[in-house]
Amino acid sequence: MSKVNWKILVIGLGVTLPLVMLLATGFGNDPKAVPDARTGDPAPHIALADLQGNTWSLEALSGTPVLVNFWSTWCGPCKYEHPMLLQAAEAYSGVQFLGVIYADEPKAVSRFMLKPPYKGLMDRLTSKDIDYPNLPDPSGRAAIDYGVGGVPESFFIDRAGQIVYKSTGPLSPEVARRELDRIMRK
Repeated sequence: MSKVNWKILVIGLGVTLPLVMLLATGFGNDPKAVPDARTGDPAPHIALADLQGNTWSLEALSGTPVLVNFWSTWCGPCKYEHPMLLQAAEAYSGVQFLGVIYADEPKAVSRFMLKPPYKGLMDRLTSKDIDYPNLPDPSGRAAIDYGVGGVPESFFIDRAGQIVYKSTGPLSPEVARRELDRIMRK
Protein backbone atom coordinates (compact mmCIF):
# COMPACT_ATOMS: atom_id res chain seq x y z
CA MET A 1 0.00 0.00 0.00
CA SER A 2 1.44 3.33 -1.03
CA LYS A 3 1.48 6.30 1.25
CA VAL A 4 0.12 9.68 0.02
CA ASN A 5 2.69 12.45 0.09
CA TRP A 6 0.44 15.24 1.40
CA LYS A 7 3.12 17.86 1.08
CA ILE A 8 3.53 17.30 -2.69
CA LEU A 9 -0.26 17.06 -3.16
CA VAL A 10 -0.87 20.39 -1.41
CA ILE A 11 1.90 22.12 -3.40
CA GLY A 12 0.57 20.65 -6.66
CA LEU A 13 -2.97 21.83 -5.90
CA GLY A 14 -1.63 25.21 -4.82
CA VAL A 15 -0.03 25.67 -8.24
CA THR A 16 -2.68 23.97 -10.40
CA LEU A 17 -5.82 25.49 -8.88
CA PRO A 18 -4.86 29.17 -9.52
CA LEU A 19 -3.88 28.31 -13.12
CA VAL A 20 -7.22 26.57 -13.72
CA MET A 21 -9.08 29.58 -12.24
CA LEU A 22 -7.09 31.98 -14.42
CA LEU A 23 -7.94 30.01 -17.56
CA ALA A 24 -11.59 29.65 -16.57
CA THR A 25 -12.07 33.40 -16.16
CA GLY A 26 -10.83 33.94 -19.72
CA PHE A 27 -13.43 31.66 -21.28
CA GLY A 28 -16.48 33.51 -22.53
CA ASN A 29 -14.48 36.63 -23.37
CA ASP A 30 -13.97 37.52 -27.01
CA PRO A 31 -10.22 38.09 -27.47
CA LYS A 32 -10.90 40.03 -30.68
CA ALA A 33 -13.37 42.41 -29.04
CA VAL A 34 -12.02 45.92 -28.85
CA PRO A 35 -13.33 47.91 -25.91
CA ASP A 36 -14.98 51.12 -27.02
CA ALA A 37 -14.98 54.03 -24.62
CA ARG A 38 -16.77 56.35 -27.10
CA THR A 39 -20.15 54.64 -27.56
CA GLY A 40 -22.81 56.70 -25.82
CA ASP A 41 -20.64 59.82 -25.74
CA PRO A 42 -20.99 62.92 -27.90
CA ALA A 43 -19.09 62.53 -31.16
CA PRO A 44 -15.81 64.46 -31.18
CA HIS A 45 -15.87 67.55 -33.35
CA ILE A 46 -14.60 67.19 -36.92
CA ALA A 47 -13.81 70.13 -39.17
CA LEU A 48 -11.83 69.00 -42.21
CA ALA A 49 -11.60 69.99 -45.86
CA ASP A 50 -12.56 67.44 -48.51
CA LEU A 51 -10.50 66.65 -51.59
CA GLN A 52 -12.11 69.58 -53.43
CA GLY A 53 -11.28 72.04 -50.62
CA ASN A 54 -14.80 72.31 -49.14
CA THR A 55 -14.85 72.32 -45.34
CA TRP A 56 -17.10 69.81 -43.58
CA SER A 57 -17.96 70.15 -39.93
CA LEU A 58 -19.80 67.72 -37.69
CA GLU A 59 -21.19 70.74 -35.87
CA ALA A 60 -22.84 71.97 -39.10
CA LEU A 61 -24.50 68.55 -39.47
CA SER A 62 -26.32 68.85 -36.14
CA GLY A 63 -29.68 67.09 -36.31
CA THR A 64 -28.52 64.81 -39.15
CA PRO A 65 -27.53 61.16 -38.62
CA VAL A 66 -23.91 60.66 -39.66
CA LEU A 67 -21.67 57.71 -40.47
CA VAL A 68 -17.97 58.52 -40.10
CA ASN A 69 -15.69 55.95 -41.73
CA PHE A 70 -11.92 56.07 -41.22
CA TRP A 71 -10.10 54.45 -44.16
CA SER A 72 -6.90 54.45 -46.25
CA THR A 73 -5.95 53.49 -49.79
CA TRP A 74 -3.29 51.08 -48.50
CA CYS A 75 -5.87 49.22 -46.38
CA GLY A 76 -7.04 45.96 -47.98
CA PRO A 77 -10.26 45.62 -45.92
CA CYS A 78 -11.09 49.27 -46.74
CA LYS A 79 -11.08 48.41 -50.44
CA TYR A 80 -13.53 45.61 -49.72
CA GLU A 81 -15.79 47.85 -47.63
CA HIS A 82 -15.73 51.07 -49.67
CA PRO A 83 -18.07 50.06 -52.54
CA MET A 84 -20.66 48.83 -50.02
CA LEU A 85 -20.47 52.16 -48.17
CA LEU A 86 -20.94 54.11 -51.40
CA GLN A 87 -24.02 52.04 -52.22
CA ALA A 88 -25.32 52.56 -48.67
CA ALA A 89 -24.87 56.33 -49.10
CA GLU A 90 -27.16 56.12 -52.12
CA ALA A 91 -29.75 54.01 -50.27
CA TYR A 92 -29.66 56.12 -47.09
CA SER A 93 -29.80 59.64 -48.46
CA GLY A 94 -31.00 60.90 -45.05
CA VAL A 95 -27.65 59.97 -43.49
CA GLN A 96 -24.53 62.03 -44.09
CA PHE A 97 -21.57 59.78 -44.90
CA LEU A 98 -18.09 61.14 -44.17
CA GLY A 99 -14.94 59.30 -45.13
CA VAL A 100 -11.94 60.35 -43.07
CA ILE A 101 -8.69 59.46 -44.78
CA TYR A 102 -6.29 58.05 -42.23
CA ALA A 103 -2.51 58.30 -42.65
CA ASP A 104 -2.61 58.61 -46.43
CA GLU A 105 -1.53 61.01 -49.15
CA PRO A 106 -4.24 63.03 -50.95
CA LYS A 107 -2.65 62.19 -54.31
CA ALA A 108 -2.94 58.47 -53.60
CA VAL A 109 -6.57 58.99 -52.61
CA SER A 110 -7.33 60.94 -55.79
CA ARG A 111 -5.85 58.14 -57.91
CA PHE A 112 -7.75 55.54 -55.88
CA MET A 113 -11.09 57.34 -56.39
CA LEU A 114 -10.57 57.48 -60.16
CA LYS A 115 -10.35 53.69 -60.53
CA PRO A 116 -13.25 51.24 -60.90
CA PRO A 117 -15.50 50.57 -59.12
CA TYR A 118 -15.13 53.75 -57.06
CA LYS A 119 -15.21 56.18 -59.99
CA GLY A 120 -18.52 54.87 -61.29
CA LEU A 121 -20.09 54.78 -57.84
CA MET A 122 -18.91 58.29 -56.95
CA ASP A 123 -20.16 59.62 -60.31
CA ARG A 124 -23.55 58.04 -59.63
CA LEU A 125 -23.75 59.60 -56.17
CA THR A 126 -22.76 63.03 -57.51
CA SER A 127 -25.36 62.83 -60.29
CA LYS A 128 -28.02 62.19 -57.62
CA ASP A 129 -26.78 65.09 -55.46
CA ILE A 130 -25.62 62.76 -52.70
CA ASP A 131 -22.55 64.06 -50.89
CA TYR A 132 -20.05 61.50 -49.66
CA PRO A 133 -17.02 63.66 -48.97
CA ASN A 134 -13.63 62.16 -48.24
CA LEU A 135 -11.70 64.26 -45.78
CA PRO A 136 -7.93 64.00 -45.42
CA ASP A 137 -6.83 64.08 -41.77
CA PRO A 138 -3.19 65.19 -42.27
CA SER A 139 -2.47 65.79 -38.59
CA GLY A 140 -4.26 62.62 -37.48
CA ARG A 141 -6.15 64.69 -34.91
CA ALA A 142 -9.61 63.36 -35.87
CA ALA A 143 -8.36 59.76 -35.64
CA ILE A 144 -6.86 60.46 -32.22
CA ASP A 145 -10.03 62.16 -30.98
CA TYR A 146 -12.11 59.16 -32.05
CA GLY A 147 -9.64 56.67 -30.61
CA VAL A 148 -9.00 54.98 -33.95
CA GLY A 149 -6.60 52.08 -33.57
CA GLY A 150 -6.53 51.06 -37.23
CA VAL A 151 -8.60 51.13 -40.35
CA PRO A 152 -11.32 50.61 -41.26
CA GLU A 153 -13.33 51.87 -38.31
CA SER A 154 -16.84 53.30 -38.57
CA PHE A 155 -18.83 55.41 -36.13
CA PHE A 156 -22.62 55.71 -36.31
CA ILE A 157 -23.78 59.03 -34.89
CA ASP A 158 -27.44 59.80 -34.19
CA ARG A 159 -29.29 63.09 -34.71
CA ALA A 160 -28.37 64.20 -31.17
CA GLY A 161 -24.67 63.87 -31.99
CA GLN A 162 -24.14 60.74 -29.86
CA ILE A 163 -22.03 57.81 -31.01
CA VAL A 164 -24.43 54.87 -30.89
CA TYR A 165 -22.22 52.21 -32.46
CA LYS A 166 -18.58 51.67 -33.43
CA SER A 167 -17.48 49.05 -35.92
CA THR A 168 -13.87 47.89 -35.97
CA GLY A 169 -12.85 46.22 -39.20
CA PRO A 170 -14.83 46.11 -42.43
CA LEU A 171 -18.56 46.62 -42.06
CA SER A 172 -20.80 43.85 -43.24
CA PRO A 173 -23.87 44.92 -45.20
CA GLU A 174 -26.07 43.48 -42.42
CA VAL A 175 -24.42 45.50 -39.64
CA ALA A 176 -24.38 48.64 -41.80
CA ARG A 177 -28.10 48.28 -42.56
CA ARG A 178 -29.00 47.57 -38.91
CA GLU A 179 -27.04 50.55 -37.57
CA LEU A 180 -28.08 52.95 -40.34
CA ASP A 181 -31.73 52.07 -39.68
CA ARG A 182 -31.13 52.68 -35.97
CA ILE A 183 -29.61 56.15 -36.38
CA MET A 184 -32.37 57.09 -38.86
CA ARG A 185 -35.05 56.20 -36.26
CA LYS A 186 -33.44 58.13 -33.37
